[in-house]
Amino acid sequence: MNENVPSVTVLIAARPGQPEIKAVVASRALEFPADELEILVARGHQPSAQRNAALKAARGDIVYFLDDDSVPDQGNLRRAMPHFQDPKVKMVGGPSLCPLDAPWIERVFALVLASWVAFGPSRARYAAVGRVRGTSEKELILCNLLARRRAMLDLGGFNEALYPNEENALMDELEKQGGKLIYDPQLSVHRRPRSDLKSFARMLMTYGRGRAEQFRLHPTPGSTLNFVPPVFCLYLVALPFVLVLTTLGVICLVPLMLYAIAVLVQAVVLAVGGPVPQSLAAIPLIVLTHILYGLGFWRGLFTPLRPPGERPPGQVEVEEIPRG
Repeated sequence: MNENVPSVTVLIAARPGQPEIKAVVASRALEFPADELEILVARGHQPSAQRNAALKAARGDIVYFLDDDSVPDQGNLRRAMPHFQDPKVKMVGGPSLCPLDAPWIERVFALVLASWVAFGPSRARYAAVGRVRGTSEKELILCNLLARRRAMLDLGGFNEALYPNEENALMDELEKQGGKLIYDPQLSVHRRPRSDLKSFARMLMTYGRGRAEQFRLHPTPGSTLNFVPPVFCLYLVALPFVLVLTTLGVICLVPLMLYAIAVLVQAVVLAVGGPVPQSLAAIPLIVLTHILYGLGFWRGLFTPLRPPGERPPGQVEVEEIPRG
């Protein structure tokens, strides 16, 4: 054992019977001492419970969470370890980037995810933004996240009543305990977005619902920005009635006009930095993002929440994968 290098467990949540796991293949190629690297696959139907089970079984000081389709850069562990020399640092993460060979529609989805107007500061989850910095849960994503195992276990692991956003709630708790979170734009994985419009729309609704449920269980000032899409949905619903029943006229349309300008400016920015056809295709999807996220948020505000113990995780199998 190398006393100067913390041991690492790569933790991958997968479905039962899933034959091919990209993250396993990529993890075997990570540049790290073989005797300090463990690879665990947790199979089941509830990712939060799967990760908690594997977290308890892990031996590594640092746990590297990957989704089953995450393909990390080979040097990610070497790059991340220096950040953990500061004992206050509890989590380190970076962006999930769309592969260059992804289908056309997926690259459009990637543009939307990485746009400021659509996702605000959370765009850093999908694009390499800025420099290495202290951050919050807004910029980190669980498909590419390293964390101190003991710090997570001390807080009870992931809240299994939340999915998604279980990692966001845990990050908030770590910060409340004085822990630091680090965003490193060069610490990246490649992962394809959703494959079609239906699954992309479902994802947006799920993100909104998960954020609302997180706010109900773990309210923080950082969630204020997430109320913008649901309020925007209310505005759109109320606008026709206000125009018909009042004399406010153009004044009521000012927010909508400002919004349209912001979306068009974002489209221009995307076109300057990338392909024009995909940038144009992203315009309606940016609007769709706000509407579906807002609707999902409203749903999540009223979703019946059950304590973790009342939501059976089903069978979880944790398997150690040989590196070679």
